[in-house]
Amino acid sequence: MLQVSYIRENKEEVLARLAVRNFAEPQLVEEVIHLDDQRKRTQAQADELLAKGNAAAKQIGELMRNGKKEEAEAIKAETSSNKEEVKALQDELAQIEHDLQQRLVQLPNLPHKSVPAGKTPEDNEVVLVNGDLPSLPKSALPHWELAAKYNLIDFELGVKITGAGFPVYKGKGAKLQRALINFFLAEADKAGYEEMMVPHLVNEASGFGTGQLPDKEGQMYHVGLDNLFLIPTAEVPVTNLYRDVILKEEELPIKNCGYTPCFRREAGSYGAHVRGLNRLHQFDKVEIVQVVHPDHSYDVLEQMSAHVQGLLQKLGLQYRVLRLCGGDMGFTSALTYDMEVFSAAQERWLEVSSVSNFETFQSNRLKLRFKGKEGKTQLPHTLNGSALALPRILASILENFQTESGIKVPACLVPYTGFDFIN
Repeated sequence: MLQVSYIRENKEEVLARLAVRNFAEPQLVEEVIHLDDQRKRTQAQADELLAKGNAAAKQIGELMRNGKKEEAEAIKAETSSNKEEVKALQDELAQIEHDLQQRLVQLPNLPHKSVPAGKTPEDNEVVLVNGDLPSLPKSALPHWELAAKYNLIDFELGVKITGAGFPVYKGKGAKLQRALINFFLAEADKAGYEEMMVPHLVNEASGFGTGQLPDKEGQMYHVGLDNLFLIPTAEVPVTNLYRDVILKEEELPIKNCGYTPCFRREAGSYGAHVRGLNRLHQFDKVEIVQVVHPDHSYDVLEQMSAHVQGLLQKLGLQYRVLRLCGGDMGFTSALTYDMEVFSAAQERWLEVSSVSNFETFQSNRLKLRFKGKEGKTQLPHTLNGSALALPRILASILENFQTESGIKVPACLVPYTGFDFIN
């Protein structure tokens, strides 16, 4: 969430950076400033009346102690309406603060100066391409056909049990899935990330803290009876470990990782591009999260990007890195890199990771602070990244490493699978 003080002091810059996002409601900026002016005036009036009331109460007490009851009663009569006026102002103040908060939560994060202008994924900037695109014979199969051929994944069983988008992994398919999870966690551990096992359901405050609520409420599965939400990513519970916390500067950076299933309604997603593992309602992911000093966050973003790229390199997958344009970035992000793997059988790029710097946007919502060496309290920067999301990685492995006799397992996974070939 943006800070009101920053909006007030940098109004034109805020409007210019929101324009990079193609934000459709720039008038909210003016409304925030107007409501903040109202809040200050109303607060000042309430404080003035409270001060007068306190002074009158003190004076009445002194007069009563000195036996001047009539004078005390006269002052009491003069100030009898004071409490009602204060109550009215406090009610007005509460409404203004509510209206101000409602406007603030509708404002997305401001894009970093390096974010390219644009409206659609076609406007994203290709930062680098690693490796030559794989070349497969014309007889190559997409992953959903390979999964059926080698009895790795059963999509129809998932439909029977739950519905579309909830696949059942079987035999070597399940072992390959587990191998990927263990490999990603082991690599995160080597990189200094502390593993966390977190709940898969979160409350409303947690969803708000990381920016999923109210922005993505329609994309989350809601357990109505308990007012809980199934997590769309481990980012939510892991980052919320630090909600309402004041850290010491020497505790930074904090590096956590976690494996969880992820649940997304993906409402409105239809067509061939979502077939098989391309888009699911439930999938597995290893997430990396950092809480860092603001001076270092963009260096950390590059380090996190390099970590994800290292995983793809060890898997032997060709990939590219995109810097997302303003119109394609998530609501909470200041800068996002997407990593995409090329699916040779589908002949298209598949997003497998997003690595983002949220600057102070999440920490402000989370009320997460750190105390500097001089004793000053500041907002840290938060970052997170998929390291990695499994469905499209698994799809790319099946498709890109297929041979006439079966599927070759990447060497880095063999210690975890116990086999190097699927046939």
